[in-house]
Amino acid sequence: MTYLFTIVRNALEANSAEYINLIEESTKLLASEKGQIGNLTIQGRLINAKPLGEAIVVGDLHGDLESLVYILKTSKFIENAAKNKDTLLVFLGDYGDRGIYSPEVYYTVLKLKQLYPEKTVLMRGNHEGPDDMLAHPHDLPQNLQEKFGEDDSKVYLKIRELFHHLYTAVIIDERYVMIHGGVPSQISSLQDLRHAHTEHLRKRHLEEILWSDPKDSIKGTCSSPRGAGKLFGEDVTQRFLDMLNVSVLIRGHEPSPNGFKINHDGKILTLFSRKGPPYFNSSAAYLQLDLFPKPKNAYELMSYIHSF
Repeated sequence: MTYLFTIVRNALEANSAEYINLIEESTKLLASEKGQIGNLTIQGRLINAKPLGEAIVVGDLHGDLESLVYILKTSKFIENAAKNKDTLLVFLGDYGDRGIYSPEVYYTVLKLKQLYPEKTVLMRGNHEGPDDMLAHPHDLPQNLQEKFGEDDSKVYLKIRELFHHLYTAVIIDERYVMIHGGVPSQISSLQDLRHAHTEHLRKRHLEEILWSDPKDSIKGTCSSPRGAGKLFGEDVTQRFLDMLNVSVLIRGHEPSPNGFKINHDGKILTLFSRKGPPYFNSSAAYLQLDLFPKPKNAYELMSYIHSF
């Protein structure tokens, strides 16, 4: 616990040079990750993991440092990772924007990646999207300006570069697929998932992964009120799960009053891990999941959901 508070204190006190150094080191680390790394198999921006030990899955944080500290403290990730236990910390993306501690949240998760690279997975959310898919409002630049003054643009350019190396999807063999937003409705192979980040100017896979939402009352897809991505029905989800030979899609992206919700007859679990304005959800939630059992649906995961 003391080590966690040291990380957080450093996040609060870091100057621009220290912050840029952490981003650069993290970018190099993420760019170098290929093939077999511990329990992870990495191809493109897709991770496959064996169902060993536990996974701690964190939804959108949006600059909520307090919730991040709470999750790390109660899940005991740092203590277990330091003991080399089989534990995997998966962030589903959207670390910044809409919260005043966005720079500190990025610092903390990058530090965890640096300290425990085989046990920490940083996924890409729509607020870490490519330049042609930026979310709005995008107030990270303002947060960086308030923290670093005239060095803010240097920091921002470095963090934008890092976004390109965050992961698109995680598959836990024969059990789960984790993405930020929604199902890429036109996907035809794992290759599409591995390289969605490089094909986004020609295909819509990455846009849908980062932006789409499930809807229980439709079949197929329809336009999204977000102005990007799509709304997709249970039939689209089922096709995706069958293609990947998994049972449950775990995602973030959508605020939920209780910090989580279940869609498509138990095929989708949504996690939202921050509280406060502009969302005003009464609870946030994260998942601390025993990876070995094979679930039939997300309803079987209720005992692993931690609301706070």
